[in-house]
Amino acid sequence: MKLVVPTDFEILDVLSDEKRNNAVNIAVELDKNRAYINTRLPILLDYGLVARVGPAENSGLYIITDKGKEVLEHRDVYGEEKFEQLVSEL
Repeated sequence: MKLVVPTDFEILDVLSDEKRNNAVNIAVELDKNRAYINTRLPILLDYGLVARVGPAENSGLYIITDKGKEVLEHRDVYGEEKFEQLVSEL
């Protein structure tokens, strides 16, 4: 798993409040470019760290998944083999 540090962890952190959010709000909260956040969210989706939620399929709303919470919890060992093992077990 190749994550962009610290941005991907920051995105997960924003979503860790268990509320739905979109790229615009996340970008404002992180003081990052919305277009850049829009490129990261589909990657986090592919890794299963976030999920897209409705009401419409293309609403642009995301939530953190259980796997995303685990990744966020173990960010201190990101880049180590231990991290990959922890994530692959989910």
